[in-house]
Amino acid sequence: MSLRDNRRRLPVVASLPRPDDRRALTRVAGEAPRPRYAVWELTLKCDQKCIHCGSRAGAARHGELTTAEALALVADLRALGIGEITLIGGEAYLRDDFILIARAIRSAGMDCTMTTGGLNLGEERVAALAEAGIRSVSVSIDGTQAAHDALRGVPGSFERAFAALARLRAAGVGRAVNTQINRLTLPTLEALQERLVAEKIGGWQLQITAPFGNAADHPEILLQPFMMVEVFAVIERLIARGAPHGLRLFPANNLGYFGPLEAELRGRQKAGGHYKGCIAGRHALGIEADGTIKGCPSLGGPANVAGNVRERPLREIWEHAPELQFTRARTVDDLWGYCRDCYYNDVCMGGCSATSEPLLGRPGNNPYCHHRALELARAGLRERIEPVAPAPGVPFDHGLYRVVRESVDPEQAARGPVGIDDPRVGREVQPFGPGVPIT
Repeated sequence: MSLRDNRRRLPVVASLPRPDDRRALTRVAGEAPRPRYAVWELTLKCDQKCIHCGSRAGAARHGELTTAEALALVADLRALGIGEITLIGGEAYLRDDFILIARAIRSAGMDCTMTTGGLNLGEERVAALAEAGIRSVSVSIDGTQAAHDALRGVPGSFERAFAALARLRAAGVGRAVNTQINRLTLPTLEALQERLVAEKIGGWQLQITAPFGNAADHPEILLQPFMMVEVFAVIERLIARGAPHGLRLFPANNLGYFGPLEAELRGRQKAGGHYKGCIAGRHALGIEADGTIKGCPSLGGPANVAGNVRERPLREIWEHAPELQFTRARTVDDLWGYCRDCYYNDVCMGGCSATSEPLLGRPGNNPYCHHRALELARAGLRERIEPVAPAPGVPFDHGLYRVVRESVDPEQAARGPVGIDDPRVGREVQPFGPGVPIT
C-alpha cells in the first residue's frame, strides 16, 4: 500500500468529526470576506536584537507614515469595518506619537491592543497607554531567562519583560503573554508556565517560530516537523497544569492542526472549535509603517504587497487588489504535496500561509501540522526540513527548504527518503517512484 493511499484510511482523531459527519466542519468557502482585524506596524525601530524577528526590526523603516497620515488611516480603517487594531513594531512605543494614534483608534470606536517586548515599557509609558484606552498588552516572553535573553540579544530582557507586566497590572491594563516555540524555548515552556502562574497571567498565546526574517538565518533554532508530536505532548501538560490557576492557552494561526487537542485549544476562539483556514485578506490585514497593505502582517515580498495607502484608498485596496484575494479564492487544487490529499484539505487549506510560504516558497503545503505528524508516525514515518537556499536579508524575507519524508527507523532512513517536497521542483517528488510500500 502506498503512503498516498494509506492517508485516507488512517483513523481520524476522536475529538473531531468522523468522516461520515463532515457537516460539522465549517468550510472556508462559506465565509464571506469581511475585514475585522488589523495588525499595524507603527515603526520598524526596535530596542532589541531578536534572532527570530520576522521583520528584521532595528532601524526605522524608510518613509514611515507621518502623524497626519497615520490619523487619516485610523479613520479609513474604521470606515472599512475594522473592529480591533493591534499595534506592533519593531516597538510601537518607540514612535513618539503612538499614544496619539492609540487614542484616535479608541475615539473611533475600535479596540486597541498592543504587542511588545516590554524592554523599555516604563511607568510613564504604561500610564500613558492606560489613559489612551489601550485595552490589553501582550508581552513577548520566549522561554525562561537563558533562552529568552539569547533569542532577544539583550541581557536582562527577560526580567524587564516581567517588570513591564507588573507595571501593566498596577495600571489596570489587561495583560497577556505570547511565546514562540522553537528548539531553545520548547524545553523551557513548563518552567516558564510556573512563572506566568505566579504573575497571575490569564492568557498565554503560543506559536511556532516560522522560517522568515532573522529566523531564516538561524535554522538551528527551528523545530523539525516531526517534533510537532513532542510539542503537543508538552502543550497537553501545559493545559492541564494551567487550568486550575486560570491560565488559558491560545494557539496562534500557525499552531495546529486537527490533532487531539484542536477542540481544546480553539474551542474558546472559534465556533466549531477548529481551525478554518488562513484569514489573511479574508478577515485580517497587515499594515507596514510606511503605509504598505498586506493580507498578513508576517508575509513579505512583492507577491504579498497589495498597495500603499499613499497611492490608493484603503477600501479600493481591500476590495480589488489581487494580492488580497489568494485566500478568498483558494481551493484544494491550489494545495500540493501531503496537504493536497489530506482528509481536512478543504477546511484547513494548507494551514498558515506565513509558515508554509517562507518554508517552501508558496503556500498550500505545510509540514508543521500536528495531524500530519501523527498520521505519518502511525505509518512509521517522519518529516524533517533541509535548507536549500538562503534568505536575501530584507524584512519578512525567506530562503527555501525542502521537506524530507523518511522512516523513523534509523537503518531504513539511512537507505534514503521515501518522499521529498521540493520547492525547486514545485511539487512532491518520490525518489523511488510512486507506490512506495510502508512496512
